[in-house]
Amino acid sequence: MESATLSQIGLAGLAVMGQNLALNIAEKGFPISVYNRTTSKVDETVGRAQREGGLPLYGQYSPKEFVLSIKKPRSIIILVKAGAPVDQTIAALSAHMDPGDTIVDGGNEWYENTERRMSEASTKGLLYLGMGVSGGEDGARNGPPLMPGGSHTAYLNIQHILDKVAAQVDDGPCVTYIGEGGSGNFVKMVHNGIEYGDMQLISEAYDVLKNIVLEILKDSFKVSA
Repeated sequence: MESATLSQIGLAGLAVMGQNLALNIAEKGFPISVYNRTTSKVDETVGRAQREGGLPLYGQYSPKEFVLSIKKPRSIIILVKAGAPVDQTIAALSAHMDPGDTIVDGGNEWYENTERRMSEASTKGLLYLGMGVSGGEDGARNGPPLMPGGSHTAYLNIQHILDKVAAQVDDGPCVTYIGEGGSGNFVKMVHNGIEYGDMQLISEAYDVLKNIVLEILKDSFKVSA
């Protein structure tokens, strides 16, 4: 493939988060190659890109053609289910990657797995980032908070893309380099714990207001009557 036609970044894994993040990247003007083991998801994503303004998003149908469609040094975001699927995807893609290329795991992965994979990738000369992606489907499409950790060189290679894709607030984009190792995934884990704690508090407060307070009011009216 001619250098002028190569994508600036790649994304593998086109479920809800992956598909929407890929469209976000393309909408910001960065040509992106996408790949999914189930090829119908590739067709679906390419179709959305065309309907949403002819975005520069290009579907690939094999690990090799996907990797080779991205300019060097390559940066490939993986957004698949945590655990074994990540290892399987890395194995399929890394067979065609070159030293200096980067793997970015954007899933909710256990940080120790990220550090293991980082060590394994380094033996092949590959760089590795574990990047928390928050905000769900809407965030992925319109601007997610991003928490990249791992290789600082890998982060610098795609910082210009992440800065445009991330959520924007008054003082800049909601992305910063977290630190070495699995720190990005660790921060996302803590973030999720706080979020789920807040959700539990809200649901318990609602239950108290709906049931306990209502019963107290009923009893009060009975007494006053």
